[in-house]
Amino acid sequence: MQQNTVRQVQPEKQTQQKVLVIDDAETIIELVRLGLRYEGFQVESAPDGEQGITLAQRINPELIILDIMLPGIDGVEVCKRLRSNPTTRDIPILMLTAKDEVHDRIIGLEAGADDYLTKPFNFDELLARMRAILRRQSRAKTIQTVETGEDNSQILQFADLRLNMATREVTRGGRLIELTATEYNLLHLFMSHPRQVLDRQTILNRVWGYDFLGETNIIEVYVRYLREKIEDSPSTPRLIQTIRSVGYVLKG
Repeated sequence: MQQNTVRQVQPEKQTQQKVLVIDDAETIIELVRLGLRYEGFQVESAPDGEQGITLAQRINPELIILDIMLPGIDGVEVCKRLRSNPTTRDIPILMLTAKDEVHDRIIGLEAGADDYLTKPFNFDELLARMRAILRRQSRAKTIQTVETGEDNSQILQFADLRLNMATREVTRGGRLIELTATEYNLLHLFMSHPRQVLDRQTILNRVWGYDFLGETNIIEVYVRYLREKIEDSPSTPRLIQTIRSVGYVLKG
């Protein structure tokens, strides 16, 4: 990323949202820190995965920018550990990768990243992706607040699959299933519309937002990831079924 990619414009507002940058490249950290602070964010940084995980647990940031190439444990492993920890599992993660290969991007998404950006990147695009992620996160929290405030049942159930909107807990046959924020939102959409075929654009709009800037194959990645957690046999799914050339449907 070149230094002249930082915009010299007036920030939208002083958000004071905390962002954690986990990257071993000091030049990247300083340029991102400079640009994000100008836009009103608080910025903390860590030079490797171990320190990044510890700092994320301590400061509980609104968003994490995570480089995939790190000394020690790489960004994919860091992402998995963050997602497996109850303290950090719902923090949105924007992953940075030096490779523009589809396989590398999918690995990051399967590990639990919410979006990715390929190096070298433009600061404007980084900022746009961050704000898109934060808006989606904010909308999800608002929807949950409305649902839990107005709906006395607060429970969605399909067969032996049960979703508690108040606690965001998901169980199947009484077994607790750990989901990331995006996986939960995707399952919530399916369980809110059982036996209804949802096309790809509807899923993108409702789960990732109208302003989503990533690849459309992100739906396949997360459907596969969700199937691995809730299906008896992910390779032959019976709950979340594919409707070829259209989308997906939740049915028994």
